[in-house]
Amino acid sequence: MSGVVELVGLVKTFGEVQAVDNVDLHIEDGEFFSLLGPSGCGKTTTLRLIAGFERPDSGAILIDGVDMATTPPHKRPVNTVFQSYALFPHLSVEENVGFGLKYQEMGKAEAQDKIGRALELVRLGGMEKRRPNQLSGGQQQRVALARSLVLNPSVLLLDEPLGALDAKLRKALQIELKTLQEEIGITFIYVTHDQEEALTMSDRMAVMSHGKVEQLGTPAEVYEMPVSSYIADFLGVSNLMEVMVKSQNGAGSAIVQLGSHELTTSTSYPWPGPAMVSIRPERIKIVENGSPLPNQVPARVDRLVYAGPVLNVLVQIEDLNEITVAVPNEGHLTRYKHGETVNLHLPAEAIRVLDRDEPEELPAP
Repeated sequence: MSGVVELVGLVKTFGEVQAVDNVDLHIEDGEFFSLLGPSGCGKTTTLRLIAGFERPDSGAILIDGVDMATTPPHKRPVNTVFQSYALFPHLSVEENVGFGLKYQEMGKAEAQDKIGRALELVRLGGMEKRRPNQLSGGQQQRVALARSLVLNPSVLLLDEPLGALDAKLRKALQIELKTLQEEIGITFIYVTHDQEEALTMSDRMAVMSHGKVEQLGTPAEVYEMPVSSYIADFLGVSNLMEVMVKSQNGAGSAIVQLGSHELTTSTSYPWPGPAMVSIRPERIKIVENGSPLPNQVPARVDRLVYAGPVLNVLVQIEDLNEITVAVPNEGHLTRYKHGETVNLHLPAEAIRVLDRDEPEELPAP
């Protein structure tokens, strides 16, 4: 087995800022694992600690069971792909990819074979003689990937490698990168502030804030079951509303008061009193008058925002909360009028009860 990464009690400070605060993570061999969060949350510092570019103040960095906390970067079984691809402009594609092989003991024929296989893997066969300025941004990103993969690392670290690309190309390369990772089967640890990237590519993800891991899980677990208002608000779009918890409604659910309306939720809460609830815009449905569905509240249509695949209907509930309802674009975009009253169905299984407190974003150290 190779490529298992374990962080144990990892701590790193810069002056008075604790960039990484007692982080514990276990990343499996062959896993695509993302570190997600806003600027200054500690994700890039964590990656740099794994790479060896920073030395931890305390804690262990285990790769395949061996503590690498004091091992220099060039002696770790990892390689890093940065946002700035750092290609040598005067070297050809094959010379860039094979640059690191110069420092390994192998014959020219073996090196050429490894370079060729790495380029085929990233679908750049036939471009060996081109220079970086003759490549598109996506092709340059693949050269940087091939340069890292040719050294056969156990773990590949990726620091926002798609950040410099335009939105359409970035979406296409997200799928390519995940497919490539599955083909080669090595561990990828991916740093991003882009929620869509993390949701699209990750097997599991850790959402960070203030140097801590706020939530760990699969993309579906973190998106559908946020453990805090910070997670709900940061990951995707979420409607957050202040409520009063009235009572528990059996195992795993609660009754909350939203304005003059009682709602049943899918999560319990340890005590009555003020709290927050979260529900995703796509989970709310606009229903006809007289619908038998439970958890209905009336709302006033304030604005309509056309977003292509969906129409975002911004509505007001009793002048308390403006929330967004995502209505699929089925060609009937004018049926909701400003100022009209609609009935909203908030499914109990889509409502999460959360603590009111949420972390504040820290500036990058």
